[in-house]
Amino acid sequence: MSTATARLEPSHAHEASRGAGPAATFRALLRQRLRRDRWQLLIWVLVIAVLALFSARSIEQTFGSVAARTQLIRLAIADPTVLVLRGLPQGTSLASVTFFEIFAFIALLAGLMNTFLAVRHSRAEEESGRAELVASTQAGRVLPTTATVVHAVLADVAVAVLTALGFAAAGLPLYGSFVAGAAVGGAGLAFFAVGLLLAQLMSTSRGANGFASAVVVLAFALRGIGDATGTPFGDGTHVRSAWPTWLSPIGWGEQFAPYTANDWRPLLLMLGFAAALVAGVYGLQAVRDTGAGVIPERAGRVSASPLLSGAFGLAWRLQWPIVVGWTVGGALTGLLAGALGSLVGSSIANDPSLAGIRQEIGKIGAGGSGPLTQLFISAIFSIVGVLAAACAVQAVIRLRQEEASGSAETLMSTPLGRIRWLMSFVAVGVLAIVAVLLAAALASGLSAVASGQPASTVGDSFAAAAAQLPVALVYLGVLTLVFVLLPSWTIPVSWSVLGLGAFIGLFGGLIDLPDGVRHLSPFADAPVVVGDVDWTGGYWMFGITVVALAVAAALIRRRDFAIG
Repeated sequence: MSTATARLEPSHAHEASRGAGPAATFRALLRQRLRRDRWQLLIWVLVIAVLALFSARSIEQTFGSVAARTQLIRLAIADPTVLVLRGLPQGTSLASVTFFEIFAFIALLAGLMNTFLAVRHSRAEEESGRAELVASTQAGRVLPTTATVVHAVLADVAVAVLTALGFAAAGLPLYGSFVAGAAVGGAGLAFFAVGLLLAQLMSTSRGANGFASAVVVLAFALRGIGDATGTPFGDGTHVRSAWPTWLSPIGWGEQFAPYTANDWRPLLLMLGFAAALVAGVYGLQAVRDTGAGVIPERAGRVSASPLLSGAFGLAWRLQWPIVVGWTVGGALTGLLAGALGSLVGSSIANDPSLAGIRQEIGKIGAGGSGPLTQLFISAIFSIVGVLAAACAVQAVIRLRQEEASGSAETLMSTPLGRIRWLMSFVAVGVLAIVAVLLAAALASGLSAVASGQPASTVGDSFAAAAAQLPVALVYLGVLTLVFVLLPSWTIPVSWSVLGLGAFIGLFGGLIDLPDGVRHLSPFADAPVVVGDVDWTGGYWMFGITVVALAVAAALIRRRDFAIG
């Protein structure tokens, strides 16, 4: 973020400190937050709304008939893993199928948007020292938090309204579209409260963001498990979710059942949950010191480790908790892929009516032809690829955070050069990508063998992981170049590009996007390692990565550091 948006603007700071009443001070704080986040929130909200619009129209083009949609839903119910990745079937109307396909993903995006917003205006402000300066004015410690809460409410109302308009613009029923929009906005507000609470507990913004992101991903996983283990009922096109779904705000959003039941009661659960956590935030804020987390930082060593004597050691020290977290996520996803792969293959093989599922699994992310278990593992490893790419994104974001805080400029006063500093973070990013993919491959292979698959399945898992390596690396390379060229745009561009790429790559085949659009996503061009192996896309991505990093290294020496 730029210097102008990283601090209170002079007029707002003056208004907050010149003796104005609480109402005027609150308005100044709220305007500052709206101004600071105007571009980041605009990107997040528009991406979510456009995904809603585009998904509805693509579903209509691909599954325009009731028969086609009925077959899709029955195939999804027959294969629980599709429910893990998609959502809760609630009928075969165009609107219901659209909500089934897209809601969980856009609720995930809304959750990430809100947790980042919460940490940015709480823990990150305390870390930089700005919160203490603001607290020394008439604003105190309560009004800034209140302004942040109102800011989040306004952002989620915007998400809800624009998402509803996106669905409605695609021709879906207007009332149901606003119910669907409320489900997305309500889930986002619940996650905002989670992020705000974790900002009180953790002592660093890095830790708060890491844990908050993990909670959002866990909520997505719990929703998926609850949907996959739910009970089909009615005419075989509806599923009643199991209890794990009720542990997730994304699962609560599914219970709105827009376009069918249009049930507003889950919104009360979301608002009550958010209100309870926000009340806890106010309570914790009243008893802890500014800048300190409820969970204290671990005491450091008396003397620095020899690893910290170099640029790579410092970059690793700053990022290892994030790397470990994403690696654990990769291992858990791989465990799911290996354990369920054989189950999917056997259940489909024993039911001739589900022969078409092979094509649907391929559309999730695995091209080519081959054994169903191998196809399924390759499809699930598209999700692992997203995790690896997210780890690469956070390595680039850490570069920007070090620059914005002034730490990078301080380091440049030592013999450390800019290119070496840049490449040390890139090296940690590469190491993180490899760690996520290896952990997933090992977990997948071992769990597949344990469930009765042949030993060759281990090789299939490692091949599927290798196919995602160039995808994650191209994100690392290109976003490093974005950091060098447009430093203040690094964070919003990074998450937006990853979110759009994941959506197009994972959903593009299912909703029959044009090839020209699909190939905008690296995930759609991941090497095919099922059947006829094709590494053409991988070679191109390796080349793009090398060129992007070389250009970034050449240009980093020519620009000033962007502090703030």
